[in-house]
Amino acid sequence: MNTRLRSAAPFWMSLGLVPLAALATWRGGWWFALMPVYAWYLVTALDALLGLNGDNPDPETPADALFWHRAITVIWFPVQAAVIFGAISYVAQVGHLGAWEKLGLFFGIGVMSGTIGMVYAHELLHQKPGHERWLGDLLLASTLYSHFRTEHLLVHHSWVATPADAVSARYNEGFFRYFARVLWSCPRSAWRAETKLLARAGRKVRDRRNPFWRYGALQLGMLALAGMLGGWQGVLLFAWQAFVAIWQLELTNYVEHYGLTRRHLGAGRYEHVMPRHSWNASHTASNWLLINLQRHSDHHYKPDRRFPLLQTYEADEAPQLPFGYPAMTFVAMVPPWWRRRMNPRVRAWRRQFYPEIDDWGPYNRAENPRPRGAL
Repeated sequence: MNTRLRSAAPFWMSLGLVPLAALATWRGGWWFALMPVYAWYLVTALDALLGLNGDNPDPETPADALFWHRAITVIWFPVQAAVIFGAISYVAQVGHLGAWEKLGLFFGIGVMSGTIGMVYAHELLHQKPGHERWLGDLLLASTLYSHFRTEHLLVHHSWVATPADAVSARYNEGFFRYFARVLWSCPRSAWRAETKLLARAGRKVRDRRNPFWRYGALQLGMLALAGMLGGWQGVLLFAWQAFVAIWQLELTNYVEHYGLTRRHLGAGRYEHVMPRHSWNASHTASNWLLINLQRHSDHHYKPDRRFPLLQTYEADEAPQLPFGYPAMTFVAMVPPWWRRRMNPRVRAWRRQFYPEIDDWGPYNRAENPRPRGAL
């Protein structure tokens, strides 16, 4: 038991954000900056200090040996809810925080709910136990992004690295254009996916099995609680932290598949998803904070694997990011800088894995690309 606890302990570093959120709520001022400093800059510095971790666990490790790994994801919703709604209640009752301090505080809380909550929701939604999927739904509702469950499971994993997947960033596409596109496209894509499922089962859109009823009810419940605790100010602050969290999530999505594409086989079919269709990062500290999300190549190759068992890959099997996600998302916010860093890597990836494709233009557009020699 002690060995398992020690193995899981680094993945609990997300809890370090909780006292920082409490301190920022109590003190106001610039104390909120400690949360992004912890999540972005401290973790990036630790990555530089600790380097890469290329160790791969036994993928056949039984679930009962992962209790302490799973526990951090299970407890996170009550922790995050206490931070969000506790802060709303506190600022509504105590008048020492000015408007900019409140915005700063809930920016920091949004960094927490996006950097940690969204990542944990992603892990929980992929699991079979119903209580874990429900916790994932609650985490997404606390950021007003419930449709992510449908879009991620039914659309993204099926169509990743193809023009049919809005979340797979196109080559040369800047983050801000990408962000506007996914905010518009993904809810509609999720809705279409669910309505098609219902239609195949002979059910109407208004059927109670349509998860969008649950999504709407949970999100309205979160907004209502924010309003009860803080009035209209509470609702607006809740919405602000949700927007910051969504921005964090989509920055990560942007990095994970930028410029990578699967071979088109004709007739709307694509090759099977392989590790080479996601960017891999083996940086130690950021994988602790993000519960191995950066081993994203293996996640798409084997989506059922729990995060402690995800494998990392060498450069001959999967493309490698130069830094962990916290640093890469910072670069992504400056599109010219991003293109200078990443476009040469995408071109090298194309030469390495698909030397026979000489026209990549269609792969960057929502068309049916035709690799040389494809049937």
